[in-house]
Amino acid sequence: MPAATAPGRFITLEGGEGAGKSTQAIRLATALAAAGRPVLRTREPGGAPGAELLRGLLLDGAHTWSPPAETLLHFAARAEHVARTIRPALEAGMWVVCDRFADSTMVYQGWGQGADRAAIATLTGLVGLRPDLTLVLDVGVPTSLARLRHRGGAADRYESLGEGFFARVREGFLAVAAAEPARCAVIDAEADEDSVAAAILAAIAARLPA
Repeated sequence: MPAATAPGRFITLEGGEGAGKSTQAIRLATALAAAGRPVLRTREPGGAPGAELLRGLLLDGAHTWSPPAETLLHFAARAEHVARTIRPALEAGMWVVCDRFADSTMVYQGWGQGADRAAIATLTGLVGLRPDLTLVLDVGVPTSLARLRHRGGAADRYESLGEGFFARVREGFLAVAAAEPARCAVIDAEADEDSVAAAILAAIAARLPA
């Protein structure tokens, strides 16, 4: 009989604007691949063809969505992403590294924009997929603002929402992490890029031993 496929692992990176999630997702996927892990790196909103179409609607700023509508659009994109990309990869034994997942909807729409958090929690349950580990990259609001200024280029809609929004988002992510310490590890993302990457690998070694 053929050997059974090793179970995949689902790792999400969360945090506010300028926390360095995208950079660290790339570094993490590279490190896992170097260690011999089959890896898929993906992102939200997006990660599947239909979900990428919805990403454009959510981020381009051409339309201001009501918080309930915005929440549902994120979950529509997430349903496609899970069905078309994440779940098949996990079933194939891959380690999936995802830049944002359901916690971002809870925090950005729930904490940041006042959408119904209980409804978001219900929708999260309906998705039927929970990360094995969530890495919450934490930076203060002044750091977020400074990094966005340094980044340059046109800001997307969320990057343009301002200091008060960023403060609510940080509060929300820390609250999510405090409520689920078995799943979430808070990473000090104020540190330099190499130090953050090392802290992420240490968290994975401690939480998801080989």
